[in-house]
Amino acid sequence: MVYKGPDGEWKNKRNDASIAGSSHKTQKEAEAAARDMLKKSGGGELTTKGRDGKIRSKDTIAPGNDPNPPKDTEN
Repeated sequence: MVYKGPDGEWKNKRNDASIAGSSHKTQKEAEAAARDMLKKSGGGELTTKGRDGKIRSKDTIAPGNDPNPPKDTEN
């Protein structure tokens, strides 16, 4: 998950983790780090939240095993 932390930095955090794995100055950097982490760990769902905390986008990172993947209109 990528979200903006209270310190103003963008965080990259696994859904099952209690703390963020990394902090970044931009959302783009945090998303790139999250994609890389998911690829290395076997894939999964990347959720990105906007500044308002609402989900902005979701993307399945290969080799994720989503039996009903949504049609990707963003990427």
